[in-house]
Amino acid sequence: MSTAERHVLDNPARAALTGPHAHFAEQRGRILRYPVDVTPWLALPDEPDADDWADVAALSGPGTEIPLLGFRGRVPDGWEVTFDIDGVQMVDDGLAAAPDPEAVVLGPADVPEMLDLVERTKPGPFLPRTVELGTYLGIRREGALVAMAGERLHPPGWTEISAVCTDPAARGEGLASRLILAVAHGIRERGETPFLHTGAGNTNAIRLYESLGFRLRRTTAFLAARAPEHLTETRPVGVS
Repeated sequence: MSTAERHVLDNPARAALTGPHAHFAEQRGRILRYPVDVTPWLALPDEPDADDWADVAALSGPGTEIPLLGFRGRVPDGWEVTFDIDGVQMVDDGLAAAPDPEAVVLGPADVPEMLDLVERTKPGPFLPRTVELGTYLGIRREGALVAMAGERLHPPGWTEISAVCTDPAARGEGLASRLILAVAHGIRERGETPFLHTGAGNTNAIRLYESLGFRLRRTTAFLAARAPEHLTETRPVGVS
């Protein structure tokens, strides 16, 4: 893996918002974010300074919990850390990627069911417009959506697999594995490489991903913070 590729995955949200997902980007100064109804991720520069943190606060607004994917430094004095767990980033290292005959493409009309499945299974952030980030596949049983997986962050040359979830009543059938491999097949067909994130303590998921052909690339962090009120004056999004 080249230095350029390592750098891309070390700050994947920023690489996506300055690359294939640039059309989603909302910006203030050097800070980029997705629209709040697409995904909560906000992208810092590699070494944020005081002005950057002020722009994070102003862009996000008062009282907002701000997810900072992969940030491992210290937040400024006065900021409240609201969430902080260790994570892992895993990359394709020989997935047996293949289409699945039972998988169907999910779109805007399926969002209410997707949101309901996410609410019941808690795979991570999924919002009303998250489906716009890439291809989402699902499996239905008797018309009901019982499992899904899809694409989220899209750094150049890479696509993240996310929102992997299965209805509790349908677990044990390997549906999540099948959908991961089906989504990975679509990514590979574009000449890109799948990757994903999960919590470092989620050992069952890590074992599953390793069995499918993912390998650990790096440890990371899932951090969220809230800015002090005096930094969160309102200013129009997109104004540098």
